Amino acid sequence: MTTTHTPRVFSGMQPTGNLTLGNYLGALVNFVALQERDEFADRLYCVVDLHAITVFQEPAELSRATREVAAAYIAAGLDPERSIIFNQSRVTAHAELGWIFTCVARMGWLNRMTQFKEKAGKNKENASVGLFSYPTLMAADILAYRATHVPVGEDQKQHLELTRDIAAKFNNDFSVPDFFPLPEPLIQPETARIMSLRNGENKMSKSDPSDASRINMTDSADLIAQKIRKAKTDPEPLPSEVDGLSGRAEAMNLVGIYAALSGQSKADVLAEYGGQGFGAFKPALADLTVAKIAPIGEEMRRLLEDEGAIDAILADGAERAATLARPVMREVYDTLGLTGGGSA
Repeated sequence: MTTTHTPRVFSGMQPTGNLTLGNYLGALVNFVALQERDEFADRLYCVVDLHAITVFQEPAELSRATREVAAAYIAAGLDPERSIIFNQSRVTAHAELGWIFTCVARMGWLNRMTQFKEKAGKNKENASVGLFSYPTLMAADILAYRATHVPVGEDQKQHLELTRDIAAKFNNDFSVPDFFPLPEPLIQPETARIMSLRNGENKMSKSDPSDASRINMTDSADLIAQKIRKAKTDPEPLPSEVDGLSGRAEAMNLVGIYAALSGQSKADVLAEYGGQGFGAFKPALADLTVAKIAPIGEEMRRLLEDEGAIDAILADGAERAATLARPVMREVYDTLGLTGGGSA
C-alpha cells in the first residue's frame, strides 16, 4: 500500500538511571545522524516519563532524570531548533491515544511481548497494569504524530511490530485505509547492542548493580579510562579477522565499541590491532572513549546547572509536538464517534 504520510521520525528514551555508552551508541548517535537527513519533515525526540512510571519512581528523582536525558540529547548534538525535544507527559495526546489503543490491541498480542516477561519475572501478578500495556502507549507515542520511521534498539523491535499491528487494525476496524502509517524501524546493526564491560553476554545497562559494568555518559575522563582498563577480557591476542572473534564475547564487545566510536567497521579495527594483546588495545580504546564521551558529559553538567533553560526547551518542544498531534487526535475522535475532540 502506498502511504500518503509525511516522512517523520519519532523516538524516545526513559528517564530512569544514568544514561550509558550503550544508550549513546545504540540511540543518540542515530538521533543526531537523522537530524541531517532532509527527507524527514520532522524529528521528534521524547523523554518518555510516562513509561518510566510503569514501575515506582521517586518524584523528585524523576524530574531530575527527565532533565538529564534532555541535556544528554542536546549535549550529544541534537539542536532544539532543528529537532523537537520534549517530555511525554507535557503532551496529553500520548495518554489519550494510549487508552484508545488499549481498546484496539488484543490481550493475546500483549501476552506475547517478551519484555514484559523479562521485567516482571516471577512477580507478574504484582506488576503494574501499565508495565503490561506499555506497548500500547509506545504505539500512541509514535502514531499520535503519524511517524513513519522509528530509530529503535533490537530489544524494541517487537513493540514496533505491535505498533504496526495496532495501526493496521485501527485502519481496518474503522474502514479508514492508511489513516495511520505502518512505521518502519531504523536500526544500526553494528551498534544496536553494546554489552557489559564485566560480562560480554549481557547488554550494557543502566540498571546493572555494578557501576563498573558500564560507561555512564556523566563519568569523568579518569573514570572512563579506569573502567576500560579494568574491562573483562581473555588472554588471547586480537584476531586479524572478524570471524576470529566468535566465542569471545568480551573481545567482540570491545572491538565493537572501538568500531562504533571511530566510525569504522570491526574488520577495519582488526586490520590495525589484529595480533596485538589487550595491553596495547585497551589504552587506545580508553583514549578514544574519553575523547568522544567526556566532552558530552561536561556539556551535560553545564546544561544541568540551568534547570529553567532545559524546562523552557522541553516546553517549547511540547508545544510544537502538540501542534502536530492535535489534528490527528481530532480525526481519531471523529472516527470513533467520540465528542471530546482530543486536546493534545
